[in-house]
Formats: sequence, structure tokens, C-alpha cells
Amino acid sequence: MKSEDINRCQIQEWFPKFKSISIKTSIHDLPEAFVQYLIDDSGPFLLPLSITNDDALPNRVHKPEEEVDFVVSEGSGDEAEESTPPPSFPELESEVKASIESLGGAVFPKLNWSSPKDAAWMSSTGSLRCTNFSEIALLLRSSDSVVHDLFHAYDSCTDKAASRPSRFYLALRKWYPSLHPEMEFRCFVRDKALVGICQREVTNFYPLLVEKKSELKEAIEQIFVEKIKGEFESESYTFDVYVTKDGRVKVLDFNPWGASTLPLLYTWEELEELSGEEVKLRIVESRCGIRPGLKTAVPYDYLDTSEGSGWDQFLRNADVELRKQTQSSLSKAGG
Repeated sequence: MKSEDINRCQIQEWFPKFKSISIKTSIHDLPEAFVQYLIDDSGPFLLPLSITNDDALPNRVHKPEEEVDFVVSEGSGDEAEESTPPPSFPELESEVKASIESLGGAVFPKLNWSSPKDAAWMSSTGSLRCTNFSEIALLLRSSDSVVHDLFHAYDSCTDKAASRPSRFYLALRKWYPSLHPEMEFRCFVRDKALVGICQREVTNFYPLLVEKKSELKEAIEQIFVEKIKGEFESESYTFDVYVTKDGRVKVLDFNPWGASTLPLLYTWEELEELSGEEVKLRIVESRCGIRPGLKTAVPYDYLDTSEGSGWDQFLRNADVELRKQTQSSLSKAGG
């Protein structure tokens, strides 16, 4: 994989080209001072000092076991211990506030590639829904997934020349409270040909998908041929889409082929062997096809499943166990 393939999957790179078929998004160039704030873990966990008091979170976040009292003594100023002043990014906060208002009052954040999906539990709603700058900063600062963008974006590249991009961006995406997880799909493109489509939320069985399988496949193939195939420049990649109630297909994201991108109900070996002559749509066809052990209250896209993570290993173990069970069943049936 080349660095250029990774770079094309940055939201600030692909979104302007596919804006008409994506969801409403506002993108902000992040000042280096804010990037350093996200990276810095040398001191206490401080949220930025807000320029307004509207729904702002407390500026300091403690772990109880690490809490320190910053008490000013009655002695001289030289002897008094003062708390670390919170950082402040008034210009960025003002821009973010305007974007949130323009996007209907609620957004979910994302850096160049990753959203802070693993930090959703930190939110009062248990989701990535944010209504102010403090909530966004809390999620970004708490997320290990965001660390991927900050330090490891090019780890899988054969021509790796840097550990991070020259600029970071904050994408604020409109929050839609009524989206149906079963209508999100991952699409696999190899050598410029769409070879496979897969249900993204694989922890449940949705009878509606069985009923509309052909219709959904046709709609996704059409958007690929008409809007994506000749516009996205990489030879092989994946893209995620959402199909609305009225059949419109919205592009949500682009990801590189392989690396830490999940193949879901496929394996990368299977996908390498597929051709674009007949595109396959793979869904959970019955309750027996639900991925074992993946039941969770956290939406699938909010899990940290990057390579080497606990969930990544769990998925690998689940795949191995599923294959063992399948082979055992076949052996018994044959006997």
C-alpha cells in the first residue's frame, strides 16, 4: 500500500468531490497548538477554557485515583502551588460553534481518518453526539482511535516517509438521530471494480435486508458506476454507504484496501479472488449467521477494532472458532 492511497481516504480530500452524495459536513483546519494539545499527556487532563459558558463541561477531568488538590498555601507566592491553566482556542471554538449551529445543533467529530468511536462512553449520551466545543475536545482527547491519525496513519505503507500528515483537520458531521444501523454497507473495490458489498452491522439479523437484497445491491452498484468509479483515484479501496428510506445512497467514508479496514462477513483472501463480473452482497441471512460474541450496546462503528486492539484479536478468535464449528458440523453431516 502506498501513502497516496492512505491520503486519498482523508475526509478533507474526498469530501469536496463527493459532497453531493454524502452527509452534511463542515471541515476545519486545525491549528498545530490544538494538535499538540491532543498529543500531550504529560500533565492533568484539562479541557479547553471555553469562550462561553453555554453547556460547557468542567475544564478539568480527573480520574479519582489520580486526583490532586491544587491548594494555594498561606505562604509566599513562591511557595504556593498553582494549578495548570487550561488551554484556550477561542478562534477554533468560535468556528466550531458556527458550524454546529449551521448543521442543526448536533454533530459527531472526526479527524482526517478516524472518529473517536472508542471514547463514546465518555459522553453523557453514550454516543458521539456533540453540541459544543468542550464535548468535542473531550472525545478527541480521550480516544485511542484518534491516536491512529496522530501517530500511526502510515504504518502499513511500503513507502512510509512520515508518521503523521503535515496538517490535521476536524470534520463535523451532521448528527442524524433516526438512522437505522442495518442500512449501512461496506463496499469493496479491487482494481477499479466493485467486487463485494457487506452489511456493516453484523451483530443482528434484519429480515428487511433479506427482503430488499436485490434492490439494495442494485442501488449501491448504480451509485458506484455513476458517481464513484471514475472519481476516486485509487485502484483498490473500500467505501461505506447508507441507504435512506427512499432508496438514496449516501457515501459516508472511504478506507484503504486491507490494513486495519475490517472485511466484516468476508475475509481479505476471499475478496482478492472475487471479480467484478457479478457483485456479491453478503448479509446476515438468518439468526444463525450472527457473528458470535459481538452483541454490544455500542454501535459497531464505535468499536476500536484497529489492528492489535482487543476487539481486533477478539474478532480473529471469533472467526477461528466459527470455522471450527462449521467444519465440525460438516464432518458430522458427512458421517
